[in-house]
Amino acid sequence: MTKESGEFDQIDQWKSTMFLYSSALKSINTKIEILNNEFIQLYNYNPIEHITSRLKTPESIVKKLKHDGCEVTIDNMVEHLNDIAGIRIICSFMSDIYPIADMIARQADITVLHVKDYIKYPKANGYKSYHMVVTIPVYLSEGKRDTKVEIQIRTIAMDFWASLEHKIAYKFEGKAPDYLERELKSCADMVDMLDMKMFSLNQAIMAVEEEERRREEEKRREREKAERKQEELAGNGPT
Repeated sequence: MTKESGEFDQIDQWKSTMFLYSSALKSINTKIEILNNEFIQLYNYNPIEHITSRLKTPESIVKKLKHDGCEVTIDNMVEHLNDIAGIRIICSFMSDIYPIADMIARQADITVLHVKDYIKYPKANGYKSYHMVVTIPVYLSEGKRDTKVEIQIRTIAMDFWASLEHKIAYKFEGKAPDYLERELKSCADMVDMLDMKMFSLNQAIMAVEEEERRREEEKRREREKAERKQEELAGNGPT
């Protein structure tokens, strides 16, 4: 086999591998959207604000493999990297995170490989998010291929903080000045407070709505009672 044919084989293998990850993303996306729509149908409430997905770039894959001390091969990429395909689920409230994770984990054809709960155990810099690495089958003409996808679930506030942290880490190549790290941690504490405040506010809104529904139900029962009484009186009137 010539060098050129070997390079073409690698290119074909790369394209096939990335097609698998791309297909896995589409499949996971569809499942999550269906679950969210079902939740809306049953409870008139959508726990998911929006979903984003991405495939790691070739540059990022090579950088990550080298950082982990692995030879840059497609086999090593598939074996050692869990976040080549990534889904991010953004919710309004922290209370939505675990039910969403549970709904995903209970899907019959999804296998949870491992979980990192940065909600209960935040990183030292204040980072919070719930990470799941799962496999989902991709059905090809040659058969089923289980493919890894990393799922991150976080609130809007957590996502805003994580976006800023990522920009700072990228800008300073992971060596940001101490004062920026302190400010970032301070912002993480504010995000926690904001999440709790927003959750509390939402609970208050739901309580008001529940009270309004209760009052409307009482009024309906009173109307029905009055109507039945009128019917009884009318039935007992003079013939």
